[in-house]
Amino acid sequence: MSVPLYEGVKKGAYVVSTAKGEATGLLLATGSEISLAIEAQKELEKEGIHVSVVSMPSWDRFEQQSKEYKESIIPKNLPARIAIELESLFGWREYIGEFGEYIPIDHFGSSAPADKLLQEYVFTVENVVCKFKQMEELIK
Repeated sequence: MSVPLYEGVKKGAYVVSTAKGEATGLLLATGSEISLAIEAQKELEKEGIHVSVVSMPSWDRFEQQSKEYKESIIPKNLPARIAIELESLFGWREYIGEFGEYIPIDHFGSSAPADKLLQEYVFTVENVVCKFKQMEELIK
């Protein structure tokens, strides 16, 4: 389900990039992490794995939505989910479910150019793709 950007932000979460085929999972992110999720989505699609990318700018607003809206954004029948977050993991468990994974950088104090830090903490397209494929195998 795609909604206009303004409406999606207002509702706290929305599908920013719909799977090109039948979705087998979700990549959840906010802000600058969305670009990583979309690049991972493209790579997964090259391997015949279809995922949707969900932007979640506000959990509070998302929780105020109807059960139907929430189900349309984060369907229960898609347990393969990865939360991509440059900050705290706090709060993501509810949205990634029992089988979900995190790809975080959840601590402070490292100093280096951004691209070097992202590589060091495996905040990469390759890592997202690898983790998703591993998760999908475990769920089967």
